[in-house]
Amino acid sequence: MAIDDITKKAQAFLKDNKVQDALKSEKAEEISDKLLDSVANAAKKATGGKHDAKIDEAKAKADKHIGNQ
Repeated sequence: MAIDDITKKAQAFLKDNKVQDALKSEKAEEISDKLLDSVANAAKKATGGKHDAKIDEAKAKADKHIGNQ
């Protein structure tokens, strides 16, 4: 399977209404918040706190696109 085929299937999957509803669910919000917190904390630790504000900003932008809040 070519990368173009995989990309097209992934795009079609993400456009499905059931998938969109699942991504906007409370469970998705809960999971995404935990994941984003973990990733942000790891990034802060790796950078020694030098870029905490930028990491928090990136986390907030990502959170707007995942889940329902």
